[in-house]
Amino acid sequence: MRAPSATRSRILDEALVSFATRGYGVTSLDGLASGLGVRKQTILHHFGTKEGVLDAVVERSAGELVAALEEALARAGPGFARVEALVRAIFRLAARRPELLGLLREVSRLGPPAATRLLAALDPLVERARAFLEEEMEAGRMRRHDARLLLLSAYSTVIGVATEVEVLRAVGVDPTARSLVQRRAELLGFLRSALVVD
Repeated sequence: MRAPSATRSRILDEALVSFATRGYGVTSLDGLASGLGVRKQTILHHFGTKEGVLDAVVERSAGELVAALEEALARAGPGFARVEALVRAIFRLAARRPELLGLLREVSRLGPPAATRLLAALDPLVERARAFLEEEMEAGRMRRHDARLLLLSAYSTVIGVATEVEVLRAVGVDPTARSLVQRRAELLGFLRSALVVD
């Protein structure tokens, strides 16, 4: 018999993949249970409701995402190197854990309360990023922009370029590992030219 924490973790893993790839609305507790080889009551025992599963998936995924970004920042140099470190970390996640970024898209689409929970977890990083950008702009190392709009634009662009497979195919880009590296290089070049003062 599996330990309760192992069962809980398996449920969260399965739910994360299903929410990120199929969508929250399409995912059913019966489907999750069937995929895991457990009864629906097992899921309800651990999480109470489908919304409870989503809350737990968002909480765990936000923690993993924040940890990956914090680790990248801890190793980053000053100035644009910090932007580059974050972009590289997100592209690594796109390659290794695409379901995390897929969940970001799905939760953004769902709106509150799941999006509010995710935003609360990411808010300290967002505020540090805003302060960093404003400091770089004030020092004349980066071009002047509204820092909040810049963050929103950069988030949308980075997540889109890293994860939007169907959009990539529509514009003639084959979403392979090789093209992921090329997309990252192009995006970093674009961000550098848009931000850094020569």
